[in-house]
Amino acid sequence: MSYTYNPIYTHFKGDKISRCELIERKVIEIILKSKMQDEKRAWSKTFELKHSSAVTQIGRILAQKRGLDSELGAIICTMHDIYVFTTGRVTDHAHKGAPIAERILQQTKKFTPKEIKLITTAIYNHSDKHVVSKNPYVELVKDADVLDCGLYDGVHDAYVYEKSQENCKRYFARIKNVRKELGLPRDPKWDSTDYVEQGKTYYEKNKK
Repeated sequence: MSYTYNPIYTHFKGDKISRCELIERKVIEIILKSKMQDEKRAWSKTFELKHSSAVTQIGRILAQKRGLDSELGAIICTMHDIYVFTTGRVTDHAHKGAPIAERILQQTKKFTPKEIKLITTAIYNHSDKHVVSKNPYVELVKDADVLDCGLYDGVHDAYVYEKSQENCKRYFARIKNVRKELGLPRDPKWDSTDYVEQGKTYYEKNKK
């Protein structure tokens, strides 16, 4: 027996979906249809699905709070890691993802050149968390990205292990600022660039 759903909201079914929902669905399908197994991916497909969806919703919230276009903000956030989703690789993924996003947006025939430029510019620059941009959409996706990543256990120490102390300070300041903006409680671990979760020993033992 087929399921009958309320046509007022599509739940991403069928063709009568918004262009934002179309992009969200495309990104999810790219991840689900990828034949590259987790052991060969930089991240797991589970994380890719969770991260894309969570950053999208955080982006919507931040866009509304900041008086930005929430549709465009959500689309930027949905596609920000598109290179990772399509290749399983993370190296230079922001820069390499922008042309992939541009191609997908053009294929839909639902976006103006100006909108595509805005979206791809934000994607291209989203990894430069240490840079404060004058472009509010670039800042939007950076903040949505770090907030979501910062909610996972172990990420603080992973950043300390992977990044320079100066970059950690800038990342952590961004996380603290966006948490404060959204009225979240202070999390003291972001005040320190020392290992405070799993510890340095964990990362040394798990070096590849």
